[in-house]
Amino acid sequence: MLMDYHMHFEFGQYDEEWVKLFFEQAKKMGLKEIGITEHTHGFKEFKDLYYDELILDNSEIGEFQKQWLEQKTKFCHTLDEYRDFINMLKSKGYPVKMGLEVCNFRNQEKVTELLSNYEWDYLITSVHFINGWGFDFSKLKHHFDDKPLKEIWKDYAKEIELIANTGKYDILGHPFNLRLFKNIPEKADVQEILENTAKVLKANNMVVDINTGTEHRYPIKEITPYPDFMEMVKKYDIPVILSSDAHYPEHVGYKIKEAGEYAKSFGINESVMFDKRKRKFVEIG
Repeated sequence: MLMDYHMHFEFGQYDEEWVKLFFEQAKKMGLKEIGITEHTHGFKEFKDLYYDELILDNSEIGEFQKQWLEQKTKFCHTLDEYRDFINMLKSKGYPVKMGLEVCNFRNQEKVTELLSNYEWDYLITSVHFINGWGFDFSKLKHHFDDKPLKEIWKDYAKEIELIANTGKYDILGHPFNLRLFKNIPEKADVQEILENTAKVLKANNMVVDINTGTEHRYPIKEITPYPDFMEMVKKYDIPVILSSDAHYPEHVGYKIKEAGEYAKSFGINESVMFDKRKRKFVEIG
């Protein structure tokens, strides 16, 4: 059985004509259901958090990130609009789950307040910023040279630890996609970091997102998490989901079967389905 549990409608409107293309592609790809996990930067309620926590000074990073926050896809919906649209799709029989991809905010009290009024099927948290720097922006990728890769891996892992230890999230999105611009540390330098992160995820009963988006959106051309961390996922018996991280209909289910085979190559034969934060394990198709 195959699902795709990490994707975004954000480059279109909340309009049935737009989103039915996602479901048509899902059917072609043999998916039982899909999960929509809009980015928090699409919602007005989260605007202050981004402006409070990102580097937005007069530096190169700050100037770029200020422009990014001003794009027309940012802060254009409300959570109520999102909930109502997904509920409409469910009422019409679309095989969809309502999730959210929440950035690694430090102000988790505010995040809890914002999320508490909604009945989510699951919540993903993803590290998109390290100390306020958006490391996955191609125009800022040269800042990987600002410090040793081992230190960047440590900083990233610290962000995971802080967010996981809140106990608020079901899934860690695309773990250790730090390699996306082919920044590859020596395995021995980061092995302890990877293992400690796996222990944190296990302690907080979290699921790992096996994500093909890195393969089709970034130079590294690999499924995330990379094999060294997948070894830890298996060692600590951490559950997984499979996802494409699609932002357009044509990417729904992208290499999802390959993601399943990738999981199986580590002896992981089941993935997780969600419904109102409840889990069900199913065999990977």
